Amino acid sequence: MPQKPSKSPAGKGPRTPATKPAEVAAKRPKAVSKAASKATTKATPKVASDPSQERIVRALETIAAHLAAQGKPAAERESFKQADAYVWHPDGRLAAVPQVSRVELFLLKGVDRMRDILMENTERFANGLPANNALLWGARGMGKSSLVKAAHASINADRKPADKLKLIEIHREDIESLPALMEQLRASSFRFIVFCDDLSFDGNDASYKSLKAVLEGGIEGRPENVILYATSNRRHLLAREMIENERSTAINPGEAVEEKVSLSDRFGLWLGFHRCSQDEYLAMVGGYCSHFGIKLDDETLEREALEWSTTRGSRSGRVAWQFVQELAGRLGVKLTAK
Repeated sequence: MPQKPSKSPAGKGPRTPATKPAEVAAKRPKAVSKAASKATTKATPKVASDPSQERIVRALETIAAHLAAQGKPAAERESFKQADAYVWHPDGRLAAVPQVSRVELFLLKGVDRMRDILMENTERFANGLPANNALLWGARGMGKSSLVKAAHASINADRKPADKLKLIEIHREDIESLPALMEQLRASSFRFIVFCDDLSFDGNDASYKSLKAVLEGGIEGRPENVILYATSNRRHLLAREMIENERSTAINPGEAVEEKVSLSDRFGLWLGFHRCSQDEYLAMVGGYCSHFGIKLDDETLEREALEWSTTRGSRSGRVAWQFVQELAGRLGVKLTAK
C-alpha cells in the first residue's frame, strides 16, 4: 500500500526546514534608536574650517577662468569694439564701461614730470614700440590713478577706432586670475593697458607670484599687445611686517626677502608721487574752479581752500577736488565743464 503523506500540525501547512538563527539575524534590518543616533551625532566632532580652503577655491576659480578664456570664440574676443574701457571679472567676463570716471589731463597739477614720462611711455606702446610696465607709487590722493585714466583718454583722442588703446581694470583681489586675462587678450588685434589700482599685498598672501610670472619670467611672458600699469602707496608693494616676518623665519633670510622685494623690480618704470606744496595745492583748486566756472574772489578762495586743507590734515589733489565739490555745491554750480 502506498504510504500516506505525513500530516503537518493543524493550520500550519507543510513543514519546512528550520531557518538558522544567524541567517535570520543577518536579514533583519538594524534598528537604530533615536537616542543612539543623537549620541552618535554629538560624539562626531565638527570639522573645523581649513584656513587654506579659501585659497583652494580661488585657485579652482582661476583654472575655470583659464578654461573659459580658451573656449571663447574669436568673434567674442573681438567684441572690444563696443567700448574703450572694461572691468575684468575672475569668471572670465569683461564688463564694458561706457563712461570712464576721470579728469582732464591738464587739470592734474604738480605732477608734470610723471605726467610727461607716462605719456611718452604710453604713446610708444600705442604705436607698437617697446614700452615698460609702470608702477605709480607714493602719497595718497596725488593723482596716480587719475593720471593713468587721463593718459589713456588723451592718447585715444585723435586715434581711429581700430587703433585705440583699451583700458582694462583688474581688482586687487582678482590678481590670481591675471594669467587667464592675459590668455584672453593675447589673441586680440587691439592693444591693452591692464590697470590695477591700489596694488599691495599683506600677510601670507601669495597671489603676488601670479603677478610676477606675468610681468617677467613666465614661459609665455607678457603678451606683446598688453602693458601693465599699477598704483600703490608702497614702493615695494609689500607691508614692512611681511618682509620682516620673512627675514625672521626663513632659513636663508636674504633669499626670502629678495623674492618678495623683486616684485617691484619687474616694473620697468617707477614714478614717485610726493606730497604737494601749498602753491601746488592752490594751483589745483584754481584750475578746477576755472574749468568748471566757479567764480570767487582770489583772496576768499585762497583762505577757504587753506582752511579746508587744514581741517583735512593734508594737501593733495584729492583734497583740492573735495573742496571744489563742496564750494560748487554751496554756490549752486554744477560740475560740468564750461
